[in-house]
Amino acid sequence: MTLTVADIVEAVGGRLLSGDGKAVVPGLSIDTRTLEAGDLYIAIRGERFDGHAFVEAALAGGACGAVVSQPVGHLPPVVVSGRALIVVPDTTGALQRLARWVRRQSGARVVVITGSVGKTTTKDVTAAFLGLRHRVMRSSGNLNNHIGLPLSLLELRHGADVAVVELGMNHAGEISRLVAIADPDVRVWTNVAEVHIEFFASIDAIADAKAEVLEGATATTVLVANADDPRVMSRAGGFPGRVLTFGTAPGSTVTASEVEDLGIDGMTARVSTGAGSVRVQVPLLGRGNLQNVLAAVAVAQEFGVGLADIAGRATTLGPASHRGDVIRLGGGVTVVDDAYNSNPRALQGALGVMASERRFTRRVAVLGEMLELGEQAVLLHEACGRTAAASGLSLLLTVGGEPARAMGRAAVQAGMSETAVRHAGSSAEAAEIAATAVHAGDLVLVKGSRGIRTERVVERLATAFPV
Repeated sequence: MTLTVADIVEAVGGRLLSGDGKAVVPGLSIDTRTLEAGDLYIAIRGERFDGHAFVEAALAGGACGAVVSQPVGHLPPVVVSGRALIVVPDTTGALQRLARWVRRQSGARVVVITGSVGKTTTKDVTAAFLGLRHRVMRSSGNLNNHIGLPLSLLELRHGADVAVVELGMNHAGEISRLVAIADPDVRVWTNVAEVHIEFFASIDAIADAKAEVLEGATATTVLVANADDPRVMSRAGGFPGRVLTFGTAPGSTVTASEVEDLGIDGMTARVSTGAGSVRVQVPLLGRGNLQNVLAAVAVAQEFGVGLADIAGRATTLGPASHRGDVIRLGGGVTVVDDAYNSNPRALQGALGVMASERRFTRRVAVLGEMLELGEQAVLLHEACGRTAAASGLSLLLTVGGEPARAMGRAAVQAGMSETAVRHAGSSAEAAEIAATAVHAGDLVLVKGSRGIRTERVVERLATAFPV
């Protein structure tokens, strides 16, 4: 797709102050640090920065022009000369309108994925399966908010049959806004859990916010819903389009049975659909990831990908960085690097993997505080502490503030020895403790919320036990 200045002016409802409307725009950028010569710079105003402060730098750095929402008369004429300047009431809104315009002009079908846990993995697995038959654009990392989603959809101008993107939120109304931008053909709702509950009155309020993914659907829209999650299914009842379900519940469109846990090697299961059944080996960790794979199978089948091909691709799946990486270090130490983020459901799933693994000298967990849990933080950490105690750990190292301490105390109350539970106030401190407390032959789970930075523990263990 070739974008011209005039196309962009029309798409965003802006006014062209200067520049040639027929000029081709090869790229778009909101960040002068990554801007390439010829890009059109969009001056986004955020909570901690205002892109208008960098308009001059963008133009001096080779931008073909800028989209702004405030006067630029102070800019030196030599910098502005020949550049396209487009004025809009709101630059973030302009970015979103342009993304929606590109999405529609591209002709691609759009798959959106939301849920409390596993969005990124589900997105990556779905893209992998669809890629067996289609040209796929998937959003990078977790670009899933009101800025990241539009940036992802703009990539459709390079050509794709299908876009697979995720929708994130931590407040009501956000999913609704993202659905309006993406205008999805297929909507995947993975689950509901206590993630971001600090900002909601209850888990049902979280479910209601996630249910915004159903808005604006028509008879031709497809919903892929988790049959094992009653909150999802109770809200999917009035969906106007076709509903495909996944899970272990009998009668699901895509069903898993005969599940065999393989510890850190993943699991195997028989996956059954209307097209037949096949034994699938999934090298991702935990039952939660099996659910993510089932959701991806449902989408892939909708797009005509064969079940045998899906099973073959499943064996080659791998986790995103810090999302369940199995790292084999020197001295027979194996680290499960799940440091990207944490929440009660995901943590309990990871501890379940530890409980099922019997091939190591000891099982150790370094668990960072789970953030954004509000008034329920201590209770939810205590529940995870009891799960940790039941997981057969030889050592539990908690990291963070009072909720993390409460997790350790609950583990002791549930039966772990006091000498087997330690606490560190920061990941830097935890890294040094782990470097001496971990022994040869240990299996070590490292997991925590993004703000706790538990990846530092992984990095320190890698230096303590070089390959």
